[in-house]
Amino acid sequence: MKYRPLGRTGWKVSEISFGAWAIGGFWGKVSDEDAMKTLHKAIECGVNFIDTADVYGDGRSERLIAQLKKERKDEIIVATKAGRRLPKQTVEGYSRQNLTTWIDDSLRNLKTEALDLLQLHCPPTDAYYHAEIFGSLDDFVKEGKIRYYGVSVERVEEALKAVEFPNVQSVQIIFNCFRQRPAELFFPQAKQKKVGILARVPLASGMLTGKLRRDSSFPADDHRNFNRHGEMFDVGETFSGVDYDLGLDAVEEIRRLLPSGVSMSQFALRWIIMFDAVSCAIPGGKRPEQVADNCFASDLAPLSAGVMDAIHRIYDQKIRPQVHQRW
Repeated sequence: MKYRPLGRTGWKVSEISFGAWAIGGFWGKVSDEDAMKTLHKAIECGVNFIDTADVYGDGRSERLIAQLKKERKDEIIVATKAGRRLPKQTVEGYSRQNLTTWIDDSLRNLKTEALDLLQLHCPPTDAYYHAEIFGSLDDFVKEGKIRYYGVSVERVEEALKAVEFPNVQSVQIIFNCFRQRPAELFFPQAKQKKVGILARVPLASGMLTGKLRRDSSFPADDHRNFNRHGEMFDVGETFSGVDYDLGLDAVEEIRRLLPSGVSMSQFALRWIIMFDAVSCAIPGGKRPEQVADNCFASDLAPLSAGVMDAIHRIYDQKIRPQVHQRW
């Protein structure tokens, strides 16, 4: 495992880290025992950064991570998120009172005195034009409730606006072979301002594992079943907003580029960390073997310029018209 700086925090994080949405909920049932085995395997593979949120399993994900930290002596940096408990996303919902409540809940769940990194959880675009929200976060840092803060965004434009606030340390954004727009303008800005980038949905909800088929089925409580058209939250969170059948076609074209012995997941993650602006990718996992497979991406040789060009061509020809200007 290799490590990269996360913004101006002074932390070096594993370039393949761990996203803890799947062990919390909305990805089908995962037992506590399986979730803990998966978390332990991530740490054994060199992961030192875990991303979670207060709404993942209504705090379950955070509580599992607290148990992990109790059972291990390794330094583990935990990033959590707040804001999606609102019944409707509004600027007014990001009040100091609400933020205080959410932070205190996460402090209890994680059994800690200060949150390592608190991220606003995809707030409405207009929130980035209300400096008082970020002023509240500055106050929470001064009070010692949080060490650093960042944002998780849906749109590139939100990311660009967020990094105008001087104490934003990180931006979490969807970035993968099917969502390439962040690299065009946002990545150079983030590098210039020394803001860390967490590449979320790195495997396009499993599409880029190469294991899904046209007849694949998903449990009723899996967002890949109930949110394909944005029924519950932004459609870009599910398969990166790409039509399922079109995505499968593109995956088959990518499959032809795989080096011998390299899984599709490893290849897709290695593509992400070819971009030096990225601090880490945060794939999830429900089983230890998934995590081990993902983490091996850090050990792979860099992809050739020819392969990178081929991925870009597949994106331009098949995916770009659906997603590029949408997020």
